[in-house]
Amino acid sequence: MTSALLAVDLGKRYGRKWALSGCTLDIPTGHVVGLVGPNGAGKTTLLHLAVGLLSPSSGSLMVLDEAPASSAEQLGRIGFVAQDTPVFENLSIATHLQMGAALNPKWDEQLAQQRILELGLDPNQRAGRLSGGQRAQLALTLAIAKRPSLLLLDEPVASLDPLARREFLATLMEVVAEHEVSVILSSHLVADLERVCDYVVVLASARVQVNGEIENLLSTHHRLVGSRRDLDNLPESAHVIEVSHTDRQTTAIVSSADPILDPSWSVEEMTLEDLVLAYMGQAEEQRRVLLRSNGGAK
Repeated sequence: MTSALLAVDLGKRYGRKWALSGCTLDIPTGHVVGLVGPNGAGKTTLLHLAVGLLSPSSGSLMVLDEAPASSAEQLGRIGFVAQDTPVFENLSIATHLQMGAALNPKWDEQLAQQRILELGLDPNQRAGRLSGGQRAQLALTLAIAKRPSLLLLDEPVASLDPLARREFLATLMEVVAEHEVSVILSSHLVADLERVCDYVVVLASARVQVNGEIENLLSTHHRLVGSRRDLDNLPESAHVIEVSHTDRQTTAIVSSADPILDPSWSVEEMTLEDLVLAYMGQAEEQRRVLLRSNGGAK
């Protein structure tokens, strides 16, 4: 099976700081992938590596079974919308489409024109006079009209109002359904990802914390609530992600391939946001422990 993105011990360093470290991923095609994590987690770095804007400091990366930016054909298979949804402010929408046609051999002019019509945009209007949502839609149009196999979207809705976000994500899902394109969507807005994604990668502290199909992850992660205690009697397959105590109660989030059958625990289902926050919290706690062990914390 073709991998949308295959990374092995991938790392990117700026000076002494690792923006991405020890990243090993194998994301199959055919998914809408949510790449989620706090600011500075390495999401943009990973996407820039995937489109060839950056070179790895360590490890290896393949995109659609080829090295990033290894040929014009490989670049033609990737659609990319950067974080600031870049467009040329002084150029008209029509000129943007003409540039797209000139630069992309598989350019679908009918698709591009149809999308501009459906969005109610004036082809003669300059891009600099568009709203944030309209610029994002124009950038998405340019990305999908090149007929890519994989769309990489870096925080495309972060600066949009709720209505514009909803419209952008609805358009994205139409594209996925009609053109069978794989998508990797970077965002820290988990509620938006939960609407459209079926696969998630959680990045925090420059490392992959967890990844997989959302349905499978939610079925193997549980919130346990019970009287205050140690966690000694959980199944061997259980891995504790997060635990907190009050005077009388213990709450734990665990991953386990086996069901939790101990009747003294109340076992609750988790949402995607619960899961993401648990792994982000675990990464932050590990970072603090490392700082303390290195004498970096007061």
